Amino acid sequence: MSATLHTTGSPSGVAQYDGARNGGASPNAYDGGLLLLRLALGLTVAAHGAQKLFGWFGGGGLEGTGQFFTMSGYPSGEAMALIAGLSETLGGLGLACGLLTPLAGAAVLGTMINALAVKWGGGFFAPEGVEYEVLLAAGAAALALTGPGRIAADRFLPGLRAHRLAYGSTAVALGAVSAGLVLLVRN
Repeated sequence: MSATLHTTGSPSGVAQYDGARNGGASPNAYDGGLLLLRLALGLTVAAHGAQKLFGWFGGGGLEGTGQFFTMSGYPSGEAMALIAGLSETLGGLGLACGLLTPLAGAAVLGTMINALAVKWGGGFFAPEGVEYEVLLAAGAAALALTGPGRIAADRFLPGLRAHRLAYGSTAVALGAVSAGLVLLVRN
């Protein structure tokens, strides 16, 4: 049996999943899965942002992280640490709450692209590999593209209530272009 999408008679013409009628997983299963993914990815990234901003969880705070950014070739290390810390903290919390999900995903994606550029060359696998950053970047992009599901704050925002692929695609492009622009100023 295959699940299908059909458009409703609503003015928005939003595609609705009818997998439950066709023997597939119910929409609630997808919403629960997206919630779990958002919480795990979002809170992990937000904790990394708190390390940069506040020195929590053994992080370097703005000063220590700023020194790392300077050593990694970024100008104005502390300013870049602030930008990365805010992107991770706010983007991660946005993903966890399902609030402005496409933009939150873009913020995390852009930061992870820069993290990949810094760590590149150590191979794919730990301890010096990039598999962690790749996974976070892919998860953030996937959430930007799919939307947060129905168990999310976006459900209460009229413009984002009905997530559209165009929102997610635009956000992913914005995150990638922003990351590229930041990488252009890196030595």
